[in-house]
Amino acid sequence: MILPNVRASFGRSEKEWLLRLLSEGDSGREWQRSAGLVETGIDSLLDHRRTLQAILNHRALAPMPPGLALYVMVRHVLLDHAIHSPVLADYVTALLLEFGQGRRSFRIADYDDKEYFYLVEILEDLDGATGRRAFLLRAHLGNFALWLSGLFPDYVVHRVHRRGAPGLGYYEEMGQTGYMMAADDPHARHDSLDTLYRDAAETFSPVRRALNTFSDRYLLPCPSSPVDRLMRQAENDFQRQLDASRN
Repeated sequence: MILPNVRASFGRSEKEWLLRLLSEGDSGREWQRSAGLVETGIDSLLDHRRTLQAILNHRALAPMPPGLALYVMVRHVLLDHAIHSPVLADYVTALLLEFGQGRRSFRIADYDDKEYFYLVEILEDLDGATGRRAFLLRAHLGNFALWLSGLFPDYVVHRVHRRGAPGLGYYEEMGQTGYMMAADDPHARHDSLDTLYRDAAETFSPVRRALNTFSDRYLLPCPSSPVDRLMRQAENDFQRQLDASRN
């Protein structure tokens, strides 16, 4: 099970690493003192725009803690899309870290051997699933939909235009459904995940678009198909305007 536990893993060593990074050169030390970040908690460091730029420009220090760097990048791209929940940022970071390992993204748990390559396969297994396996399938439906439509939107759009496959709206609907079903599951309440899953369902569309930005900016800045990316960005702009009109 994926838990929002990346942020909780940061301690004194991560704070000191960030302070060293931000203190490169006299101007950095002067900024650090004026901002009072030595005495404040690590959240003020994680959320500061200078921290993101320092991490992106990092070259000379000791190896960067991967979880720390990924959290900062995810946190700031979500903030850019008006998603302010640090718990959601924590969960999305944990999702990216875990799904990035081997074939974990195709499995409902790291100990489960069955693999799912399509959302419909997860739905089919849900029909006869009970207990904790049903809960894991529901959560995985949301996670897998977010992983595919968030990090690989150009692939989704490409399949729409070349093969008539479902578009990003389908992934959003399935992701929202998965997270909402997981939120209503007794196992979610037992594990104190019901509120998180409900928030993930309600904000799936903006979180998905934020991950599109993350992918475009950090993972795949040079698309294999510029036309597919333009069409996807146009779809995102339309959906953003639609969401704004509803609010």
